Amino acid sequence: MAHYIHDIPGRLRVKMPAIKGNSNAAGELQRILDEIEGIDSTSVNTLTGSVIVNYDTRSLKSNVILDTLKERGYLDPSKVITNDQYVEAAVSKVGGVISKALIGLFLEQVFEGSALSLLTVLI
Repeated sequence: MAHYIHDIPGRLRVKMPAIKGNSNAAGELQRILDEIEGIDSTSVNTLTGSVIVNYDTRSLKSNVILDTLKERGYLDPSKVITNDQYVEAAVSKVGGVISKALIGLFLEQVFEGSALSLLTVLI
């Protein structure tokens, strides 16, 4: 599973498989983040495996937070996808579903919804 990162100045959202359904890991992660100077607030959600970090951009950069998560084993850089990659994958998936639906609709119209007609053509 990939680690999803959405980063805008002052707010960082990271989805991490390590905390999904794992309250012990989520608690440890919360303690780690609480130790970082410049973080205003954090929200760790074990249901979604997501953490939201609000931080002061004058005293902290998101790469410091991400490096800390990496050092502590919560983030695998080789599995990270950005917001743009996430949206692109979702659009591609939706496009595939829509294409299949349109092809199905077209075939249904061509063969007038008759499975027997389709079998006749295939045989």
